[in-house]
Amino acid sequence: MLKEFREFAMKGNVLDMAVGIIIGAAFGTIVSSLVADVLMPPIGLALGGMNFADLFITLKDGAKAAGPYASLADAKAAGAVTLNYGVFVNAIVSFLIVAFSVFLLVKGVNSMRRVEAAAPPGPTPDQKLLGEIRDLLKARSV
Repeated sequence: MLKEFREFAMKGNVLDMAVGIIIGAAFGTIVSSLVADVLMPPIGLALGGMNFADLFITLKDGAKAAGPYASLADAKAAGAVTLNYGVFVNAIVSFLIVAFSVFLLVKGVNSMRRVEAAAPPGPTPDQKLLGEIRDLLKARSV
């Protein structure tokens, strides 16, 4: 059983998938940082200085302190129940960046795979000879 598992784990497809998952996780971290640290601050500044990560609706005040809360961290520290739509917006932007990157990757791979189909080759000399023999036999039988 251990030998079979080792053979399965060492197949090319499994190793390729493992590398893809590791690179994908690292790429996800980079995209999250890009969204949270590079894209959203200027967008928030352009929209009046808002921080998207702190956009939330308090559904129920916390037991430790009553609202309103200055930030999502304050609301969580107070134990408030919140609807965090700003974090959701950040997640949507991250998803769109990843989806667009995957689209570009797949499009690039597909364009490299696309090879114009060549015209089918003509009949070989043997096929031509067999065709002639067939035609002669048809002519004799008529």
